[in-house]
Amino acid sequence: MLLSIRKLNHKKSFIMATNKKIVKIDDDKSEAGNETPMFVPTAENKGRATRLRVIAAILWILAIGAQIGAITFLFKQPVNMTWIIILIVVDLALAIVGSILWKKSNRLDPASKKNKFRFFMQSQLGLVVAVIAFLPLIIFILTSKNIDGKQKTILGAIAGIALVIAGLIGYDFNPPSVEEYTEQTSRVEELTGQNIVYWTKSGTKYHIYNDCHSINKDVTTEIFEGPVYKARELKNITELCKFCETRALKEKGTPETESAENEEELQDQEE
Repeated sequence: MLLSIRKLNHKKSFIMATNKKIVKIDDDKSEAGNETPMFVPTAENKGRATRLRVIAAILWILAIGAQIGAITFLFKQPVNMTWIIILIVVDLALAIVGSILWKKSNRLDPASKKNKFRFFMQSQLGLVVAVIAFLPLIIFILTSKNIDGKQKTILGAIAGIALVIAGLIGYDFNPPSVEEYTEQTSRVEELTGQNIVYWTKSGTKYHIYNDCHSINKDVTTEIFEGPVYKARELKNITELCKFCETRALKEKGTPETESAENEEELQDQEE
């Protein structure tokens, strides 16, 4: 992704002055036009998502292969616990990296909530694979007649912990969706008239004003600018700054201003 530094543009009233460096993240979504009924990923992002998914699938297959290797060692006398533990660790590492890549691909090309089963499978495939990559091994360990109780306890505990770790990392607690991307983009365009937001490296919210006090701090060295989906893709930021939203509503003079002000009072921390 090419990054370019752009001077502030004062054409819009909601883009105010800041002395921070603005790093523009180019919007490569050029084919969809100004208004899109539903979010559609670009051809480039679809291609990147596909590549990430292929790599993730290969890693998961290798993880299952490591599990099969560990299972075969249970049938060889004497049982080599060292190799079984090594293969469990390899299994875990492959499963984790695959899940991270898969979740990243979903931010590039999210699923739609219209098909609930497909949405769940695409969003939580890392969790499903974690179960497939470790549960059979745990069953074989606990039912093996070639190892004693102490060995079963050690190997079972290691495999069980690996399953939990892989499952937690594979599970997406905030899965992206086409509908969510569409709603967030529409809200920003409604407030500002364009799909441009700002965020920082350590931020947890995106902003529609680059001079918002939440991101214009002494510790801030640069502010990133780009469309909403880029904030989600690069930083997994899903929430609009309430201060910015309230400010935009005040400038527009809409009836939502009072409601937004109440929400702002409940917000203890912004970034």
